[in-house]
Amino acid sequence: MNDAMDRPNLMIVDDDTVFCDVLAKAMGRRGFEVVCAHTIQTALQQAELLAPEYAIIDLKLADESGLSLVEKIKALDPGTRIVVLTGYASIATAVEAIKLGATHYLAKPVDADEIMAAFERTNGDSDTPINAHPLSVERLEWEYIHRILAENDNNISVTARLLNMHRRTLQRKLSKKPVQL
Repeated sequence: MNDAMDRPNLMIVDDDTVFCDVLAKAMGRRGFEVVCAHTIQTALQQAELLAPEYAIIDLKLADESGLSLVEKIKALDPGTRIVVLTGYASIATAVEAIKLGATHYLAKPVDADEIMAAFERTNGDSDTPINAHPLSVERLEWEYIHRILAENDNNISVTARLLNMHRRTLQRKLSKKPVQL
């Protein structure tokens, strides 16, 4: 029997091609048959052909949201275990990723062992430490903006109107990295 047939398949979707290649090699060494995609369209085409057992999806793919891909892959195969990775972690996007069917949500930088552990998780962890310090005003603003944006299907114009903010101002705020927790 072909060795590739015995290995679980994994689709990695990230627009950072170097990161994708490095992660693909690391996950291949951990026993996966890996394919990479760098856009939502390519990922959907591959998901329809491959029906991946596992998927790692970057939250921000160029100007698109990886959350839409989570939803579409889960619709194709509800059994797919999905981990969402992001350099733009927020409470709002974490909640949405889980609601849409992601197994776990991890903030970059992350290594292959953390992803493997995330794939294995089936329940929440009541021992998760609670931060003793409240969020900063800047972080709260960032979280709020991203929650409103997610509620409006990532439509910047609608979100700017709801926030009573100029569209360009909102775009500038969105382009900034989040304030660390």
